[in-house]
Amino acid sequence: MNNITKLAVAALLGMTLLSSTASADVKKGQKIYLKKLKAPCGINGSQFAQKHTQDEWEAIHEAGKFSDEVKKICPKAKIKSKYVPDVYDFVYEYASDSGNVPSC
Repeated sequence: MNNITKLAVAALLGMTLLSSTASADVKKGQKIYLKKLKAPCGINGSQFAQKHTQDEWEAIHEAGKFSDEVKKICPKAKIKSKYVPDVYDFVYEYASDSGNVPSC
C-alpha cells in the first residue's frame, strides 16, 4: 500500500510540474486594448470597461458573446478570438462597479 501511495504522489507531482496553465492577464488585455481597440473605438480603456458591471461582463463572456459586445460598443473594431480572454480580464477588472481605474 505504501508503494501505491508513493507512486500516486509522484505521478500527481509530475503532472503538476509538467502541465501548463493558460491564464489571461489584465495588463496584457490593457496593452491589447491600447494597440488594437482604442483607435477604432475612439474612447479610452476606462470608458470602454465601464460600459458594463463585472456581472454583466461575466454574463456576456460566459454566453460567448464578448466579441459581439465589443462590436456593438465599437462598430469599427475587430478583435481576434485569441485576444478575448485578456481583454475580458481587462474589462472585468475595470468594470463600472469595480472601483478600479486603468491608466489608459
